[in-house]
Amino acid sequence: MSDNGVETSALSARSRALDVLRVRSRATAVALLPAAAAIVLFTARTSGHLDGGGALDALLWVLTALAVAILLAAAGIGFVVARSRPAVSPTVPVDERSAPDLYRMVRELADRLDVPAPSAIALTPDCDSWLEDRTHRAQQPRSERPAAPGGPDGGPRRARRREAPVLIIGSPFLWWMRVAELRAVLAPVVAGTGPSAHPDVAAARRFVRGLDAAVAVASRPGRGPLARLALGVTGSIARLLLRACRGYATEMERGVAAAAAARAQDVDYGLRIVAQEQVGLAYAGWDRLLTRVALPAWRVGRWPSRLDAGVVAALTELSRRDRLAEGFASRLAERPACDLLEEPGAVDEAASLLAARLFHGGPAEPGRDWAPVGWEAYPEEVVDRTWRTEAARLHRVLDGAGARQGPEGPTLARVLDHLALPEPSPTPPRTGIAGPVAAHRPATGTPPTATHPPATEAEAEAEADTDAPAAHRAGSAPRTEDAAEQHPTEHPADDLAGLPADEAVTEAREQEAAVAEAGAEAGAEEEQEQERDEEEEEEGTRPAGELAAALTAALAREEGPPRTGTAPADAGTDEVLWNEGTLPLFPLQPPRSGRDLLAEHVMATVCCAAVDTAGAAPALDWLDGPSLLVDGARAADLSHCVRTLVDRGDPAPLRRWLAARSVRTDKPLRLV
Repeated sequence: MSDNGVETSALSARSRALDVLRVRSRATAVALLPAAAAIVLFTARTSGHLDGGGALDALLWVLTALAVAILLAAAGIGFVVARSRPAVSPTVPVDERSAPDLYRMVRELADRLDVPAPSAIALTPDCDSWLEDRTHRAQQPRSERPAAPGGPDGGPRRARRREAPVLIIGSPFLWWMRVAELRAVLAPVVAGTGPSAHPDVAAARRFVRGLDAAVAVASRPGRGPLARLALGVTGSIARLLLRACRGYATEMERGVAAAAAARAQDVDYGLRIVAQEQVGLAYAGWDRLLTRVALPAWRVGRWPSRLDAGVVAALTELSRRDRLAEGFASRLAERPACDLLEEPGAVDEAASLLAARLFHGGPAEPGRDWAPVGWEAYPEEVVDRTWRTEAARLHRVLDGAGARQGPEGPTLARVLDHLALPEPSPTPPRTGIAGPVAAHRPATGTPPTATHPPATEAEAEAEADTDAPAAHRAGSAPRTEDAAEQHPTEHPADDLAGLPADEAVTEAREQEAAVAEAGAEAGAEEEQEQERDEEEEEEGTRPAGELAAALTAALAREEGPPRTGTAPADAGTDEVLWNEGTLPLFPLQPPRSGRDLLAEHVMATVCCAAVDTAGAAPALDWLDGPSLLVDGARAADLSHCVRTLVDRGDPAPLRRWLAARSVRTDKPLRLV
């Protein structure tokens, strides 16, 4: 896009910024209107141009009181909007002394784009990058705030400094991307400092963020009745103003983004297309690492201290499985962007701790029950500990359910016996359609062999000898009498051949009614059986359902209420602003169902038995998280066997799997 495109987008953003400021001006005019009317009436009354007697005086006093009330309310609302702390993204600040090369690269990029350089750089545990305005008075250190008039120095008040916004970079980008790719991705972001530096755009953004902060202050609980009433009015007016300027603010931000993209179009354009593909890969690897690898560690009180380095390992493993190793190997030979940091390990650890706080709600500082863990110690400290903790919880629940336990202690056989359903007993054959029809069959149509059985064994042998040649000649086909007995409804007219016409019609109707009734009964039985199957499939077997409910209750008691982090005493404003709410801010997964919890606990018990009796080992899979190694290979087929036991109560597949790997189910488990 040419310079004309940049100017057009910038002018559009400034125009929308003026529209936002007009909303502020109109609100101010509405607040001043009663006061202006009162002043006009008072001036006209005192100058003699208007004479209305006592009615005019009463109107003047009422209008004056209304104007004073509105002015006081407007002043209070303005004070709340001006003093409320806007929301600040939780980040890890990066000082220029700890990343001089990164600051140098960003400044060179800003000079190349002819825009102001960002005032600071911070990292966030997310796959995104943006600019954030932190020029609010509450977000500045006291030493850097403007001096009030008549201060100790006696000088005039200093003007507001127009600092550039802070550049926030996703920490996974620094470890996965190369230096050239990071520069190409950051080019449109850094270019946004140009339109943001315009006074109208900056004032419009401050106004919108102030309204948003005022709404947040008004919604905060724990206020007294009077404060709640006053802040309720303030919040309602702030919401009204936000709705009035929402469309203008949206168009303003679009104009700013369009101007920034147009300005950065000629900077590493070809490389930026390739870098955008790496953005998608980094996001996929980061999400997989958090949900499959980091979350199990957080649940047992450990937080991986090298999450960003784990992204590289996870994506490298993904490339190896997808047969893309050659292309990735050549790319990874280039200089990574994390080399721009003086101490990448310390920055990675700080970002990992912040990720644990945001996505899981862990404490702000490491402790005895919240310790960092390296990737080399992950299998022993996280995987094995998780398995044995869940196996111990499962056996405690079994104890509460009254499950039988052998003298040797908790075993895997105890779990299998409790969840296995008994073998179904043979059910009698259903009464088919032939039953009711045969009951109405007349005696004349009944074959003689059916009503006159052989009286003696000799007669039976004689009949068998007589029928044998005929059966031999007919091959494997059944006899006609047997076929008629097996399929009596195929030729109902043969049974009615010897009856009169009236009796034949009556008998035929009775047979049709009997057939319809039998068909209805059979259909009802099939529907009931199908409903039972569906209920069994949804709810699972009875022992598994009861055990899943007990596990859910036990886990809820252990976890207790959600944890809230507390910032350290020396934390800055950036640390305190987002720490007032309940953590985690962004939960990774919805609550697990009882059936899933039971499957996880049974899987953990099986893994403990395999480790204790078959020489298996816990391991870390970068894409799937905790895994079991049997003879050096992942046991990928174990989950299906466990789900069959939990969902259907069938232990046969799991027993075959255990027997094939020499896992002893009768040996006691080592639990925690």
